[in-house]
Amino acid sequence: MTACIVGLAHTPFGKHDAESVESLIVRVARDALNDAGIAAGDVDEIVLGHFNAGFSPQDFTAALVLQADPAFRFKPATRVENACATGSAAVQQGLKAIAAKNARIVLVVGVEQMTRTAPAEIGKNLLKASYLPEDGKIKAGFAGVFGKIADCYFQKYGDQSDALARIAAKNHRNGVDNPYAQLRKDLGFDFCRTESEKNPRVAGPLKRTDCSLVSDGAAAIVLADIDTAMKLGRPLVAFRATAHAQDFLPMSKRDILRFEGCGIAWQRALSQAGITLGDLSFAETHDCFTIAELIEYEAMGLAKPGQGARVLEEGITEKTGQLPVNPSGGLKAKGHPIGATGVSMHALSALQLRGDAGGMQIKDAKLGGIFNMGGTAVANYVSILERLR
Repeated sequence: MTACIVGLAHTPFGKHDAESVESLIVRVARDALNDAGIAAGDVDEIVLGHFNAGFSPQDFTAALVLQADPAFRFKPATRVENACATGSAAVQQGLKAIAAKNARIVLVVGVEQMTRTAPAEIGKNLLKASYLPEDGKIKAGFAGVFGKIADCYFQKYGDQSDALARIAAKNHRNGVDNPYAQLRKDLGFDFCRTESEKNPRVAGPLKRTDCSLVSDGAAAIVLADIDTAMKLGRPLVAFRATAHAQDFLPMSKRDILRFEGCGIAWQRALSQAGITLGDLSFAETHDCFTIAELIEYEAMGLAKPGQGARVLEEGITEKTGQLPVNPSGGLKAKGHPIGATGVSMHALSALQLRGDAGGMQIKDAKLGGIFNMGGTAVANYVSILERLR
């Protein structure tokens, strides 16, 4: 335990035509400092998570954080990228700076603006998070990649359309209470289960309700070492453990139905924290597609391979279940601005542990788990957060 989250900020996710990557960054950077009760001059280092991959004409974006306050000038500022886990990569980079005693306070920002990009280009940009020699020509872009995974899962374990619809319905139901969510509407199981004009098939067995939303948005957290955090007098949410497991990029080199990197990351984090999955009050997991959340149940240890549907049938991951999963609504309802997602997961989990999550709140939340994934379980990040006060 080397650091705490002492401040956070979050824009609503969605379509923000009046905003830019720069304005989104500036907004959350200022708000996170205000939430932490510190000045820009107190920050020792800045880390920005920004995937880009063609979504923004402006690259070299780490220095844009300096636009939030002149006192940021000459602070170390670095941009990191690791596909859809870019935000968690930024968080862990900040934690490493504190662990190395190179910084006491680190500002971590995650951002993406996707909706200004033409739909065809969105697909091409996202496909860059796959292995292009194998997947570059796949139809329906990144949805096509996960459609292929869903096809393989269905072939091995039978039709799981009910399970996928239950995940979509659960996350949309939870998203109603998230003020930052892009789609705050309870769509219901029947709508999510049924192919229709409003819910067409996208790729393989995946329908529109099985796919996360293209979004604009930003989130930020302020990290501080334990001693500094204690002196700030703020609500403290500490990192009990973190883990990062990177797997092969080509799907052909691994069993894609096992999400082995996800499982390894969870095992490492739980071992480091000295807890079991059953000790968690909730988890936020990477539901870029509903099939991903289903396989993640199995990889994290909630179910044996091929039996993830049982978790849903028994209500284990419902908000009132044994382990609520995605009480925020997940990427499915909240939206998925790539570089912001991992930071968002940490910010909203910290809100839960501070008891400030409003309608999303899990009663007496003490320990939260986060899984953020880049590509097809290639970049796998887990954090275990704990409420200290």
